[in-house]
Amino acid sequence: MNKKRALISLTDKTGIVDFAKILTENGYEIISTGGTEKVLKDGGIDVINISDVTGFPECLDGRVKTLDPHIHAGILAMRENPAHMEQLEKLNVGTIDMVIVNLYPFKQTILKEPPVSLEEAIENIDIGGPTMLRSAAKNWQDVIVIVDPKDYALIAGQIKNNGSVDKETKLKLAYKVFEHTSAYDTLISGYLRKATNSDKFPESLSFTYEKAQEMRYGENPHQRGVFYKEIGNLDGTVANAVQLHGKEMSYLNVNDTNGALDLLKEFDSGKPAVVAVKHATPCGVGIGETVCEAYMNAYNADPVSIYGGIVALNQEVDEAAANEMTKINLDIIIAPSYTQNAFDILTKKKNVRILKLDNISKPNTKDMYDMKKVPGGLLVQEFNADFIDESLLKAVTKKQPTEKEMQDLLFAFKVVKHTKSNAIVLAKDNATVGIGPGQTNRVGSLEIAIKYGGGKVKGSVMASDAFFPFADCVELAHDVGVTAIIQPGGSIRDQDSIDACDKYGIAMIFTGMRHFKH
Repeated sequence: MNKKRALISLTDKTGIVDFAKILTENGYEIISTGGTEKVLKDGGIDVINISDVTGFPECLDGRVKTLDPHIHAGILAMRENPAHMEQLEKLNVGTIDMVIVNLYPFKQTILKEPPVSLEEAIENIDIGGPTMLRSAAKNWQDVIVIVDPKDYALIAGQIKNNGSVDKETKLKLAYKVFEHTSAYDTLISGYLRKATNSDKFPESLSFTYEKAQEMRYGENPHQRGVFYKEIGNLDGTVANAVQLHGKEMSYLNVNDTNGALDLLKEFDSGKPAVVAVKHATPCGVGIGETVCEAYMNAYNADPVSIYGGIVALNQEVDEAAANEMTKINLDIIIAPSYTQNAFDILTKKKNVRILKLDNISKPNTKDMYDMKKVPGGLLVQEFNADFIDESLLKAVTKKQPTEKEMQDLLFAFKVVKHTKSNAIVLAKDNATVGIGPGQTNRVGSLEIAIKYGGGKVKGSVMASDAFFPFADCVELAHDVGVTAIIQPGGSIRDQDSIDACDKYGIAMIFTGMRHFKH
């Protein structure tokens, strides 16, 4: 039987000795390099050094060892092409029938703390590895290519049972290679984009994500759903949350929890804040002197909608807050920590998902990408990390807001920023009173907020995510007892709203910044 040859060069050497033994038992010669060669030899496997194949020593601190025609001609030659095989014979080049390679640990290198130098990152960019993988994947019909140690068992089984690997498997292995090298190169380009302060919106844009979790389904049971994580510093994001208790997270759970976190980050972590979310929309937000008080402010804002919702807290959950939360069914509770008594109380409910997230108040930053997939394209923008510049706030009415009204106005504007447009938020005494999200006109949103607020609306303040094109919202706000309004301004009919406020003695503040959320 003619010997087949397998070229093995690995960073992750998990399971390679056992797999290589199976290869040698089934007629393969092993070619290898550097540290991989040593591991194989220590495992009792005969190995041909790469330099004995190329006739050229490894050089330049290992930068050049497999970049040689004796390697790539042996991989790329099409076995069914007589001219290719005649050329190999004339050149005295042997075929390479299997390539087992994984790459320099670029990801692990750039994630080190403290951050590595640019020079160290560059040295961990693999050149020979991707080249061999791509060559083998291109010639997939003749060459078995393995980039993932998880595939060793599959290949070993086929070789032992059939003496070869079927074409369908070889094509899938080739596909995995191009997925792998694409993600690897994308990670490098993303790192260098930041390192060189280049335009974050280049002519072509790609991202690398890693599968974190298969969901039971997507938004609906007939849709498949998966959660992919970014590669990098994930502090304070839902991707870094640790589940301590409860059912597995779903697609909607991740999405809704992220919405709760985005709003929670608007509040200073020095004071307890609680955000309740239902279907990605805030339904109650409160701050307080204690975590329990903040929770009760959020709960009382809408005790109906919070049922089955998500609660995010910016400080440790204590026994008092836990006792209140267990009085209703909540889907998810996420906080930076839990006292042992609080955790014991919360876990009495079998299904509630309890998540722990360090650095939960770490703010989102403008350099993050905010993306929305549409059929045929991808919308990408900077993250809406800005709030408002308080020094630019402008009172445009005769009546000036009181200090308390001003506190409630800023509180309400933080909430409206994270409410689907058109959005209206009513607030009073460090808590939302009513939230009106996502209507096709602003009056409709206000009517919903008033309905949720009921008798609590009188004496509240109102925030709008965008300007009022007409005075109708001011008229309705006056009818229910709203005392102050905050909005971006900027309508050609701003004066109509200002005049209406002056007519009814309502204070109005312009922020100069719109916060649409679609």
